[in-house]
Amino acid sequence: MDCNTTTRRQLMLAAAAAAGSSLVGLPAWAKAAYPSKPIRFIVPFNPGGATDIVARVLAEAMSKKMGQPIVVENKAGASGMLGTDQVAKAAPDGYNVVLSLSTSLLINQFLYSKMAYNPQKDLLMLSELASAPVTLVVHPSVPANNMQELLAWVKANKSKVSYGSWGVGSYAHLGGAYMSKSMNADMSHVAYRGEAPMIQELIGGQLQLCFSSAQNTKPFIDSGRLKAIGVTGKARMAVLPNLPTIYEQGVTDDAYSIAGFVAMALPTGTPKEIVDVLYAALQEASKDAKVQERMDGAGFLSVFSSPEEFSKTYAKAAPVWKALVEVAEAKVD
Repeated sequence: MDCNTTTRRQLMLAAAAAAGSSLVGLPAWAKAAYPSKPIRFIVPFNPGGATDIVARVLAEAMSKKMGQPIVVENKAGASGMLGTDQVAKAAPDGYNVVLSLSTSLLINQFLYSKMAYNPQKDLLMLSELASAPVTLVVHPSVPANNMQELLAWVKANKSKVSYGSWGVGSYAHLGGAYMSKSMNADMSHVAYRGEAPMIQELIGGQLQLCFSSAQNTKPFIDSGRLKAIGVTGKARMAVLPNLPTIYEQGVTDDAYSIAGFVAMALPTGTPKEIVDVLYAALQEASKDAKVQERMDGAGFLSVFSSPEEFSKTYAKAAPVWKALVEVAEAKVD
């Protein structure tokens, strides 16, 4: 055996030993190629909502890219915090991902005096999937056809108007509370377990108005069973192109011109290599026509930002939402 062969063998053995020692102490998931088993998308809301539908179409598209099944699990409760907390406390191995709204990922930290997790410390924000403006709709009996007329009517009917939401701390709650306070209208808030029962109550006349996703309101707007007043945010929805934003109508309050988001997050400490794999699959899925169709149908505006971009958006939006919670006096113990 010549000297060169011996040297090469020694180097190879040394490299193998070094690689082995570098894995000592790491959990098993850190030693295996990712992904090596099914991934779970936790949706902290009831099945059938816009967030749930987006999660399922993304799971289908991303699983093709990643070569592993992606299972969507609904874990509703506590305004989205139950399922979000589950992911925040999971191992940072990329197998538990929360797909949620700004409610549980951002707003609740300003709304609740106590939370089981801190979204800014316990979660790594992977991507803002979409901006999530909502429609403002009223019962057909309400004599208003635009935002200015609605505000005047609400003000003139103090203590006589009820608005719905899909939960305490949701945009529907905060937006309605802001309207009530800014108009000194003393409106009554009724919280429901999801958007569907809220919309049915509005159609039935038990409520006079609510903010809700286009996915839930469009069929009833089209049939005339609900009257559309406007859209939150600063951009019109593709699914309702003729419905102007509230901002366009000259009501430029931050409370109406801001929009929530749909996003994905992981437990803090998830290795960059895993984050990169998930984000690459997400980017590929964003090009899927079926994904875009479902996004548009829900009234969402696709974003699919990188973790770095999402971090900047989050930091910019946080003080606006904090101020809205304070103005609406919507604190929850």
